[in-house]
Amino acid sequence: MVMKQYRVMIVDDHPLMRRGIKQLLGLDARFGVVAEAGNGSEAVALALQHTPDVILLDLNMKGMSGLDTLRALRDEGVDARIIVLTVSDARSDLYALIDAGADGYLLKDSEPEQLLEHISTAAEGQNVISDAMADYLLARGEQRDPFAALTERELDVLQEVARGLSNKQVAAQLHISEETVKVHIRNILRKLDVRSRVAATVMYLEHKSQ
Repeated sequence: MVMKQYRVMIVDDHPLMRRGIKQLLGLDARFGVVAEAGNGSEAVALALQHTPDVILLDLNMKGMSGLDTLRALRDEGVDARIIVLTVSDARSDLYALIDAGADGYLLKDSEPEQLLEHISTAAEGQNVISDAMADYLLARGEQRDPFAALTERELDVLQEVARGLSNKQVAAQLHISEETVKVHIRNILRKLDVRSRVAATVMYLEHKSQ
């Protein structure tokens, strides 16, 4: 049986940190680095060019922050697993990044073996949070508005879907590709924890009527 290799892009404005992460990933045959970006705008362009499976994203970067970069990636329809790799253990940063569509939040001071395992778990489709941060999410409670996790573009798509438009019609209305619409809808269903666009529409209409 051939082991699947995940295509990884590293986004960090420190060349030394990028090199260290690349060397760490090189120890595991499950990962292959296909691109490196030193800033947010470069990250968006390279993600669209290389379509990585996993993006390791620094939070505190010059120019576009990690949060702005994450939003830009999701707005462009990038459906890679995006894992924030940062030194920040602030709960406000954790909440903001998870709400914006991050699939993981890992601290850079994690043990290398644990870091690799977390990245692998995220690549396989599960959300990952460093142990030191997990309690923050538990303490947040179940009362959070699920629509707060949607990006502006995802809300735009959901609004058009709720009007009864097809993917093709939504694409024309928002001047994006039909494939991008499909990516947004997949993200919307995942974030709202529903299985169909009909269920998402019902949730949206109920939310709007409150």
